[in-house]
Amino acid sequence: MSPFIYPTTNQVTFTGKTLIVGPGQPVVSTANVSQLAADLLIATLSLKRLAIINPEFLVPVVGGREEGLEGISTPAELYGAPEVDLLVIQQRSPVLKSRKEDFVANLLEFIQSSGVASVLFLSGVDLSNRTDAQMFTPTYQLQPPNGPSLSGTALDALTTLPIAAYTSPVLQSPYESLQEHSVPFIPGGGLTRRILTSLPKDWSIPTATLLQFVLEGDNRGDARLFAAVVAKVVGHDLTEWRQPSSWNVGLFGAPHDQALYG
Repeated sequence: MSPFIYPTTNQVTFTGKTLIVGPGQPVVSTANVSQLAADLLIATLSLKRLAIINPEFLVPVVGGREEGLEGISTPAELYGAPEVDLLVIQQRSPVLKSRKEDFVANLLEFIQSSGVASVLFLSGVDLSNRTDAQMFTPTYQLQPPNGPSLSGTALDALTTLPIAAYTSPVLQSPYESLQEHSVPFIPGGGLTRRILTSLPKDWSIPTATLLQFVLEGDNRGDARLFAAVVAKVVGHDLTEWRQPSSWNVGLFGAPHDQALYG
């Protein structure tokens, strides 16, 4: 079986760190807000690419790297730094429909064997589906029912911060009830729910998910808010955010040629 990750440096240390799994399938989701938040964390904390995630599970895509670095960006990559207690998986393309089960199984196997101390998944949720009670804040948390307690772990802040528990605003099917599933439906959440429901019963790694209600559009502001919540949860006091250079050109399309308007 092919390895799940291919290290690009010898300085790869996972033990004791918190793994943040950013964008949406696991976690290409609504408005790509988790991907954009991961961008901000990587740029602000000056994280470097440590490994390439096996691309056989994902829609093939390549592009240039940030800051004009040599080489190419691949569908999913792992970022970190020796002096930072966080690791970030940045995913740029969705998982192939035929490989979803394989991807989830390999991701969870990698997490279990890596030695990370905790895992935080990020996902967007379709804002058009939220209930009246969910109008007061965009950010919610979700903990898998068979995961260990977060008390005394790197995610302990989730037990004290005023981040409400997520409940599904809609049913996935008109024939199911809210009590049928231990993990609620996440409209627009990509593979998030599949990952959480696939955790084995003996899962021993503290795990949680942060979700943010968003609409498609220019989501840079949403991403900054989401990244700020993530930073607070993992104990990093970040007051200023560094925007990736790739955001400056073409993130939401190139500016219109003003000559079009006379």
